[in-house]
Amino acid sequence: MTNSIAEIEDSACIFVIGSNTTACHPLVARRIFRAKEKGAALLVADPRRIQLSLFAHVAVQQRVGSDVALLNGLMHLILKNGWEDREYIAERTEGFEEVEELLADYPPDRVAAITGVAPQDLARMAELYATRKPAAILYTMGITQHTTGVDNVKAICNLAMLTGNVGFASAGVNPLRGQNNVQGACDMGGLPNVFPGYQAVNVPENNAKFSQAWGRPLSDKPGLTIMEMVKAMEEGRLKALYVVGENPKLSDPDMNHLRHAMKNLELLIVQDLFLSETAQGADVVFAAASTAEKEGTVTNTERRCLRFYQAIEPLGDCLPDWEIICRLATAMGYPMHYTGPEEIFREITRLTPSYAGMSYERLGLTGLQWPCPTPEHPGTPFLHRDRFTRGRGKFHPVSYLDPAELPDEEYPYFLTTGRMFAHYHTGTMTRVSPHLDREQPTGYVEIHPDDAARLGIAEGETVAVASPRGRLEAPARICRTVRPGNLFLPIHFGENPTNVLTSAEALDPLAKIPEFKVSKARLEKVQPS
Repeated sequence: MTNSIAEIEDSACIFVIGSNTTACHPLVARRIFRAKEKGAALLVADPRRIQLSLFAHVAVQQRVGSDVALLNGLMHLILKNGWEDREYIAERTEGFEEVEELLADYPPDRVAAITGVAPQDLARMAELYATRKPAAILYTMGITQHTTGVDNVKAICNLAMLTGNVGFASAGVNPLRGQNNVQGACDMGGLPNVFPGYQAVNVPENNAKFSQAWGRPLSDKPGLTIMEMVKAMEEGRLKALYVVGENPKLSDPDMNHLRHAMKNLELLIVQDLFLSETAQGADVVFAAASTAEKEGTVTNTERRCLRFYQAIEPLGDCLPDWEIICRLATAMGYPMHYTGPEEIFREITRLTPSYAGMSYERLGLTGLQWPCPTPEHPGTPFLHRDRFTRGRGKFHPVSYLDPAELPDEEYPYFLTTGRMFAHYHTGTMTRVSPHLDREQPTGYVEIHPDDAARLGIAEGETVAVASPRGRLEAPARICRTVRPGNLFLPIHFGENPTNVLTSAEALDPLAKIPEFKVSKARLEKVQPS
């Protein structure tokens, strides 16, 4: 996030797009509701009619995969009405003229034809966002999990800069992370092309720095993305896979294809709290300690590095992740003898400039937000205060492109996927909780009443959903949350594995993220046997 979560309460306008915030980030949703109580305008754009939509000043249900058209349409109207911040654009950005020219091609009628959003709703959203400052944008994987995910984010940034809403408190562009340490994992080099602190592996100075620190010559070639790993498994180029805290057999797209590829592995190691679907097929399973059984730090969605403290001794033979990794490295001939998490954190601060001013003592109870470059630095509540990191903020012209798959005669429905309130990711932790599993014990398919009536489907009846890649059965949930011609499946349930239907071929060309949010599908009523 460019800004702090607490600042959301003081926003004059909050635009939530592609985020079911009450279900996936309930504590952030509380901040949104508090801001609304203080008078903030709430705008919601989501293909489903989510809970936040019920409280919004304007809520729209754009067609899945049409976000660029929607965002360009908003900017078209802002320019047409003179609501842009010309002074901010001139002083702090570059590339605006090219974007301005492109936006002329997105009048309300064209945007309505692409998105299904009425011109009057588009106009009201544009006015509220542009004329109420500070305005914050919040988004999640409803924006990124597309073949145009990078374009979607660029369009959001264009909108924020167009109205002068970057570099100020309670404004900004704010992606909400899916887990509590996703930001921290990325910060620590949990990406195929960077060392900790986003220091590129193919930059000689960075490579020399980390090679010296870790006492081994390091490769300067970026590694593989997840989808590239699957292809490498299939082709026999990837022989071993070490999975830590992940359940790819349920979370990755085109599950049948993935399972076929994983059969070519010579070694599969899984490190997790519970015996997930992936762990059940592993050659070696390392029992990892839970958060309550260890200490360390996490860095959350607002770039805040926080300490957490051990509450109980590890159960059974489980160990903290850092200790498992140290033991494995030592057994493989690279001795790692850290005394504990604090020593590891000191190494982080030595090698990662944005963490350089942090220490366990300074983190205290409330943590620090990076960048925090010196021991005297107070941390950074929001980014780009006086200037962008690159100097000037860059506008990117982004044109609308269709999703990789569109409904056709054989598969006439749009299918989208996501989370629901009671469960988390693939249910590895939440589904072993009787209380949470009681809330929602199985998967389901959301179907619009018009589609259900046409097919003679009643609430709770078993239906089949098929795509070009597979088929599953689940109970029908008939509701107006989805648009006619759209289906929604939650991702948490191994007995109704959503990702048997999604595509591993439809990827964003830059980020290589699969298009989980748009597939074509067929819906059938299952006749009782």
